[in-house]
Amino acid sequence: MITPLDIENKKFSKRAINGYNTEEVDDFLDELTVAYEKIYKEVADSKQTIEDLNAELAKYRSMENTLQNTLLMAQSTAEDVKNVAKQQAEVIINEAQNAAKEQVLKLNSEIKLKEKEIEDLDKQFEVYKAKMESLLISQLELLKNSLKDQ
Repeated sequence: MITPLDIENKKFSKRAINGYNTEEVDDFLDELTVAYEKIYKEVADSKQTIEDLNAELAKYRSMENTLQNTLLMAQSTAEDVKNVAKQQAEVIINEAQNAAKEQVLKLNSEIKLKEKEIEDLDKQFEVYKAKMESLLISQLELLKNSLKDQ
């Protein structure tokens, strides 16, 4: 690529007959040099801006990848926590159900024992009642006999 310095240093051979006016050529080359230098700087600035923007874009893409990875990891962790919580809940429910079954069995056993105790007490009461009735009858007989003797 031709640089502004190349244009400025360009020399033309001069012809004596029907040649270009050197002053006009020099003035034109000066204008061309200024315009070309301006465009050359703009291109260089644009290239630098593009490089800066590409670097910034790369940085943002890296951040985007990091955020996506973080999001995926967070989702995975949330799923893991959810699964662990479900498993723990199932364990707690199973333990509670087993404890409830044990309590029901224990209470049923206690109920049967109490029913047997009540049955035994009813039998004892019947025996006691029969003895009392027998005792009262014998006492009544004694009383009748004692009244007859008088």
